[in-house]
Amino acid sequence: MTSRAGGASVAIVPCSVVYVVGTRPNFVKMAPVVEALRARLPAARHVCVHTGQHYDREMSEVFLSELSLPAPDHMLDVGSGSHAEQTARVLERIGPVLERERPDAVVVPGDVNSSLAAALAAVKLGVPVAHVESGLRSFDPTMPEEVNRILIDRVSTWCFTHSPEARDHLRPEGVPEERIHAVGNTMIDSLVRMRERVRASDVHARLGVPDRGYLLVTLHRPALVDGPLLLEALRELDDLARTLPVVFPMHPRTRARAAGFAPASADLQFVDPVGYVDFLALESRARGVLTDSGGVQEETTYLGVPCFTLRDNTERPVTVSEGTNRLLGLRIDAVRRIPELLDLVPRPLRAPRGWDGRAAARLADVLAADLAGERPAAVAAAT
Repeated sequence: MTSRAGGASVAIVPCSVVYVVGTRPNFVKMAPVVEALRARLPAARHVCVHTGQHYDREMSEVFLSELSLPAPDHMLDVGSGSHAEQTARVLERIGPVLERERPDAVVVPGDVNSSLAAALAAVKLGVPVAHVESGLRSFDPTMPEEVNRILIDRVSTWCFTHSPEARDHLRPEGVPEERIHAVGNTMIDSLVRMRERVRASDVHARLGVPDRGYLLVTLHRPALVDGPLLLEALRELDDLARTLPVVFPMHPRTRARAAGFAPASADLQFVDPVGYVDFLALESRARGVLTDSGGVQEETTYLGVPCFTLRDNTERPVTVSEGTNRLLGLRIDAVRRIPELLDLVPRPLRAPRGWDGRAAARLADVLAADLAGERPAAVAAAT
């Protein structure tokens, strides 16, 4: 049964949907999805499961409050640990939750251990899985996230893609066309919703750096922070800060590995992780951004801010072909070239297709219609 509210079709379906979150970027991806499905399925039971993969306040609670996500119905408290430990804990702890809730669908985002474990637990219980941000590929099998992405896509009933190349990755892997839905980038939905709050933030002034006059840095991947490359990068940033101030909000993992390094330049600032709004404000007002984060590559592309990625590959090639992103590889000495590269990064005239603030609504149209058994003849394509 359906009704209409404010011009939108609303499905009156007594079903249950479980949303699994657990890491900082995935809160951003899921907040608009939860909101859109609550609006489309007002009669359904909506259950949020927080795995606790990111468990300190700045990496978790601040994001929940800023994004207006509902308080978790279940907190798994898996914490940190090896990939095997995290995956095993989520599998062990989410199984009883799914058996108790008996949902009609489990929605998982991205490529983290929490998402893989939740997807595996769901399919083993016969619960269909919806994968948000499906089809991304770095083609680097040494990345744990790449393994997670491929496995989640293989077991998912709904593969919701956020960029055109994702379909080209899924089809050769045997994912049938009817399971692939191009809806766009839900992370950009959150960014669009926060624009006014971002404009009002004065975080750069609080840190004492000039508008459009600093480099923002975020590094956290094992390839960079678990070995000697991190100290090499910090030395290069220390030298760079003499000509371009550097602000480096440090992931707890990175800070632990950088213990003992003392910057010589007062313009290299190591700061604690900041909330979502303040981080977007730092991105939008930066002269450029140095990162190894996939989400930051997307945000800077939408914001039109030059981005330099310290990785050999990216699962988001659209940020290179249509955006502001430039891959530096794992060549740490390339950091010193950033000032001369800044003016060479093109600024896009428009965001990639589907990065328009309406991706979650398109996703909700598909999933709600399928759960209601009322798939429309045509769902609006991402434009």
